[in-house]
Amino acid sequence: MRVSDQITATARTNSEALLRWVLKADALVTGANGIAYLALAGVLTDVLGHPVSVQHAVGAFLVVFAIAVGVIATRPVAGRAAVRTVIAVNVTWVLLSIVVLGAGAVEATTLGRVWMAAQAAIVAVFAAIQAYALKPR
Repeated sequence: MRVSDQITATARTNSEALLRWVLKADALVTGANGIAYLALAGVLTDVLGHPVSVQHAVGAFLVVFAIAVGVIATRPVAGRAAVRTVIAVNVTWVLLSIVVLGAGAVEATTLGRVWMAAQAAIVAVFAAIQAYALKPR
């Protein structure tokens, strides 16, 4: 085996490990967030200002998405199409968050708006790392 082949194989292995790690982190953070929205909606309404109905809808989506991402992360081979779908959903989340924040489409306290922006930033980082790790080496 040539040195260049070894370097390519090592880079591919490192990318796969990074991809699995970021998918698992995405699933954990997303799932925790979704569960919090579902279980603590009444308390969070006072803090974030988001209506309970919005928190329940978003929480349910996040829990289902987290389960899907977790399944993808734990497969023997993370399918490229499945990972691209995760990235697309994450990018869509970021874009919708920007639109919702800009339009004031959901009631929110100042902390609620900061929380939405922080979530969007974290999701953008997940999407960027996932896209980077998915690139062929």
